[in-house]
Amino acid sequence: MSKHLSLSDRALIEKFVAEDFTFAYIAKRLHRSPATISREIKLHRCFTDEIHPDSNDCISYSKCLKQNLCPFETPSTCTTKCKFCTAFDCRPLCESYVSKICPKLDKPPYVCNGCDKEHSCKAIHAYYSANRAHSCYTRELRESRSGIRTSIEDLERIDNLISPLIKKGQSINHIFATHADEIGISEKTLYTYINENIFLINNFDLPKKVRYKARRKKKTVLTRFEYKYRRGRSIEDFQAFTAANPDLPIVEMDTVKSSRGSLKTLLTFIFRDSNFMLIFLLDDATQNSVEGVFDWLTNQLGTETFRRIFPIILTDNGVEFKRPHALEFSEIGIRRTRIFYCDPQASWQKGHIEKNHVLIRRILPKGTSFQKLTQEDINLITCHINSFAREIFDNKTPFELMNRPEHKKLLDVLSLHQIPHDEVCLRPRLLKR
Repeated sequence: MSKHLSLSDRALIEKFVAEDFTFAYIAKRLHRSPATISREIKLHRCFTDEIHPDSNDCISYSKCLKQNLCPFETPSTCTTKCKFCTAFDCRPLCESYVSKICPKLDKPPYVCNGCDKEHSCKAIHAYYSANRAHSCYTRELRESRSGIRTSIEDLERIDNLISPLIKKGQSINHIFATHADEIGISEKTLYTYINENIFLINNFDLPKKVRYKARRKKKTVLTRFEYKYRRGRSIEDFQAFTAANPDLPIVEMDTVKSSRGSLKTLLTFIFRDSNFMLIFLLDDATQNSVEGVFDWLTNQLGTETFRRIFPIILTDNGVEFKRPHALEFSEIGIRRTRIFYCDPQASWQKGHIEKNHVLIRRILPKGTSFQKLTQEDINLITCHINSFAREIFDNKTPFELMNRPEHKKLLDVLSLHQIPHDEVCLRPRLLKR
């Protein structure tokens, strides 16, 4: 067994911690020591806010207006708010002081995963995410193995061997062909040492090296913490879940905004396996409007049918989608779907729906107001778009690919039907009366 924790090990740790199992139980399941589990969580937990040891950590700091808490000053001589005082610490003097650092984070399980007060607690939260922990660990492992690990004596020996030869114009490859055993390190490592100016020679002594520009390193964007609504619903979680459930269909969700002056918005869904698009007209782009569509569909189709049609939904980070619990569960608390979110500024991760929005814009160009549209108009647009033949499906239409019983029930509920091929219109004149 490897001494390193794998991603699946960390996923089990996240699952068991959320279910309130002890470190001893988790360690037994993973064949590790409890200390290993404890260190893993404490090292890789993620806080929702920065903790500065020297700062005022009162949970009411931002709105506190208290003055004259200090017994050494009189109201007539001190006009400064106590939280700004540099002479005294107001925290031990104030009866209302409550630290925003939860004391439960100092003892097992050291995180808020599975805490029953998670949603009502206003303190700083700490979470353990398997994907984030594994990414952080592999980065630390990679960085720990970089740098100079050859002794000074060996570096001097290698320098004395290669520097005179390179000064003669010999290439690194030529030197390795005859002195590989004497050098004792790989060719790539030698290039690294030369690049870091370890030897008397440098890159300017390698004629071919200075002809080429160094490749730009890809910038890795690391977020300080994951927003609560995205926890367990990131694109990495989506990829892991779909890999474990390859037979479940994937639905992408987005909105299309009207022109300025109109609050009406289009809520769109697309089924990846057929490119069939659903479009709903919302009175505004709010969370309540989106949840209303989910609840209406659930009531019309039934929870089980809804779950078979929409088992996995991938969407962006729009404010209208930031109440995932209300979307994932019905009004009576039964799970009906799973919501996952793309990375910020990464709309290409749901490219199917982004590409199909082009078809909507053929009928409703940008700048068009949706204020006078009705759901009947939107249904007409939906029928024409889904009657458009797709080359990637051997010129079949999305309607022809919606052939499962639950799909037919969905089409009946929404009163959608295929348009004859020659009557399909994807122009603004479709809605002209």
